[in-house]
Amino acid sequence: MEPPPGAAENSKLRHVEKDVLIPQIMRERAKELCSDKVQAFTKCCQETGLLMVVKCRQENTALKDCLVGYYSDPLFYEECKTEYLKQREEYKATGIKKKRQKLTSNV
Repeated sequence: MEPPPGAAENSKLRHVEKDVLIPQIMRERAKELCSDKVQAFTKCCQETGLLMVVKCRQENTALKDCLVGYYSDPLFYEECKTEYLKQREEYKATGIKKKRQKLTSNV
């Protein structure tokens, strides 16, 4: 079966899409997937105040490891790329941007 006309050009990504928009989706999804570590780090920072640099190293390292694990995963990138392409196609079809849910942070 042949792809629909224009499918090849629709799957090409511009520089800003590759380097800004898809990584933005990756960051948002990784924060959701690492939410337990985000909450632990946030709680530690709130409890320790200015000493958070010293006292929250363990939580910070755990959070960073979790996030970097997702950022460096090629399959995760492809999932986010596919999600972006779906959003882009939906926008082209309807002209309506999908509203992104912002995570509320206590930091």
